[in-house]
Amino acid sequence: MDSSPKLPVVLVGGLHAEARRAAVRELLHSTPGALALHHDLRPAVGGPVRRVLSDRAGVLSRTDTELVNDCACCALRADLLPELLALAADPSCRLAVVELWDSVEPQAMAEVLVGTPLPDGSLSGSVLAAAGVVTCVDPALLLDHLGCGDDLTDHGLAVAPGDHRTVADTLARQLEYAGVLALAPGEDADPGDVELLTQLHPTARQVTIGTGRLAPAARSGFDVAAAAARQHPACALLPQEADAHGVATLVWRSARPFHPGRLHAALEDLSCAAARSRGRFWLADHPDTLLSWEAAGGALCIEDVGPWLAALPDAAWEMVPPERRVAAALDWHPEHGDRGQHLTFTSPGLDREGLVATLDRCLLTDAEYAAGPDGWRRLPHAFDGFLDHAA
Repeated sequence: MDSSPKLPVVLVGGLHAEARRAAVRELLHSTPGALALHHDLRPAVGGPVRRVLSDRAGVLSRTDTELVNDCACCALRADLLPELLALAADPSCRLAVVELWDSVEPQAMAEVLVGTPLPDGSLSGSVLAAAGVVTCVDPALLLDHLGCGDDLTDHGLAVAPGDHRTVADTLARQLEYAGVLALAPGEDADPGDVELLTQLHPTARQVTIGTGRLAPAARSGFDVAAAAARQHPACALLPQEADAHGVATLVWRSARPFHPGRLHAALEDLSCAAARSRGRFWLADHPDTLLSWEAAGGALCIEDVGPWLAALPDAAWEMVPPERRVAAALDWHPEHGDRGQHLTFTSPGLDREGLVATLDRCLLTDAEYAAGPDGWRRLPHAFDGFLDHAA
């Protein structure tokens, strides 16, 4: 299999379905031999997942595939790879465009695409190449949807009975993972909408659908392993300080731990302070635990993502990905190692001074800090409910 050319695959996703469909049409019409594969998960609530195969002229076939574990997304994962491998065996197919359903996040699909074991012992990446990941967005709808704390279930967008994601956090992850942001054309979006996109994901390439620039951008290549590393809270490629067109990003850092009680009391204010906030943080009563922070639409998700590197024995460092070791080295503190606060807040009308004051008040005071880790562990364990739930 390794001697044969790989089939390039472009993943096209996003909650904004009209923009997504327009992008798929452009890719089909600009690339000879391109085929589009789409799994419609809407019927899955009461029936099977519907797979649709199309070319530039229209629909070639419609096939139903059964649910897996009552989960439409599981059915998508199980059905997608065999279909792509079949397309790879067809010499007339020069490009596979996978149009993801509205609330499907591209990271899981990209990892299925290249990291699934095949019967011969190789990985699917020996046959399929991740040519690009595109998230399509209508800038005029961005702020409303990024501020929507409704569950996906409320909008008929959940992919499984236990899918408790919100509209806002799903859209945020779709935007932040992609290598290309494909923007719907139109006059309704103002410069602030586009600036918000730019600040949320400054390294993504932005192209406007319908300008003829999408196909080369979408096929420019995508490193799935590097993208996964960029999403890990310990070494995430977070936004930088910015302020333009009424949109600002605050990067807040500190080498001192949070007081758990004061931070817990401020969570509602902090989670609603920006359209999107992300990062990693350090609690005094859990000094060895790296915690992730993700908020959008007023909903906050806190997760225990394992120990800080400084809490690991030296022998365990060999098992840590090099990207994380490099990220830790850049921020290494002579006393605390990689422990620290690194939070970013991005939003129109951001109250920088108020945010900084609130965050600073949540840190340990000089007297509390002087008590050291043994004293910190005796502070109120205000976040145990979050951490127990995450576990």
